[in-house]
This record gives sequence, structure tokens and C-alpha cells, in this order.
Amino acid sequence: MTACADGPEGVCLTCSDQALPALVVRPLDDGLAVVEIDGVREEVSVALVDAAAGDTVLVHAKEALAVIARAGDVPEGSGARRANDHPKGSGDPRRSGDAKGGGDGHG
Repeated sequence: MTACADGPEGVCLTCSDQALPALVVRPLDDGLAVVEIDGVREEVSVALVDAAAGDTVLVHAKEALAVIARAGDVPEGSGARRANDHPKGSGDPRRSGDAKGGGDGHG
């Protein structure tokens, strides 16, 4: 891997004390990928996740730990829904509590 990329305040973005969401710009060989965080591109390991270009991964210490959004997913809070999303109470038990009791704790 290459050296850490300095962020706006001279601190490596992915080696800070927190995991950050990063856009996968381009997969590379050997389990690596170029990602972008706040306009800064950096090479990180994606060996632990199944990530593709356009996916958003959670990165800490130059290691992608999880895929948090797939390319083309509708961002949470955008007001748009994917075709399989159901508003609460529309018959999808995952949205209204457990499947047995309707989520009121009396199931």
C-alpha cells in the first residue's frame, strides 16, 4: 500500500480514531482499492469485504471493515425508497416489530 494520504488538517483520514465511510473509486489487485473520503483518494485494503466500484465501505486504519451501501442504493434520509422497502405497518414484519406480536411487546 502507499503512504497515508493527509486530510485537510494533515491527519491521515483512515488512520484517525474513528471509522469513516469511503466511496470505492476503483478496485485494485491483491485485495486493495482506491477509495475517496472528503475528496481525498487513498489506497486501502478491501480484503475483508466484498466491495465493488461505487460501493460505500466503512474504513478504519486503511482497512475496509464493512460495506454500508451498494452502488446504486438510495441513500437513507433521501426520501426515496427502493422497490422492496415497505412503510411501517404495511405488512412487512421487519418494519413493525416481531412477526408474532406486531411489535407491542404482547406477542
